[in-house]
Amino acid sequence: MSTDRYPLAELASLPPDIRDKLMAVQEKAGFVPNVFLKLARRPEEFRAFVAYHDALMLKEGGHLTKGEREMIVVATSGANDCLYCVVAHGAILRIYEKNPLIADQLAVNWRKADLTPRQRAMIGFAMKVALESRTVDDHDFRELHAHGFDDEDAWDIASIAAFFAMSNRLANTVGMMPNAEFYLMGRVPRDRKA
Repeated sequence: MSTDRYPLAELASLPPDIRDKLMAVQEKAGFVPNVFLKLARRPEEFRAFVAYHDALMLKEGGHLTKGEREMIVVATSGANDCLYCVVAHGAILRIYEKNPLIADQLAVNWRKADLTPRQRAMIGFAMKVALESRTVDDHDFRELHAHGFDDEDAWDIASIAAFFAMSNRLANTVGMMPNAEFYLMGRVPRDRKA
């Protein structure tokens, strides 16, 4: 890999609101994801990115679970060859779904992943948005409707796929590498106590 043209920001050099946000993430996760430190080099872009990310991924209501939202990210990021997003969001997906296999399946070949028919329709639509959005038509919406999604859910699926297509391209261009911590997260289920 070539030299990193865009080094990670130093926490001490960041505006107070961003530094406070990253310190809160560090306290919760035990580390600061590299994506935040990379984007924080440009504070206004960081704020806009995080605001839109949170609006899409932490949204209340609708028919998509947090795990399903992460499924969209992992599958489309795999198709876009984005190492950072596959590894980081794969970790989140494994945790949300309590399934150590699902992220790898989705990233490599979503058609062979252990998905419900509903999730398969959702991912199929997301992949079409991510890779060939010019071909989306009424048939695609009818397919989603047949699996219990409404037009607002379709908007959510499309928005997540589109946002992460942008994120994938930026991460690939700037050489963003995942934190080592992400690789092991959610791989071994925690002991469940009765």
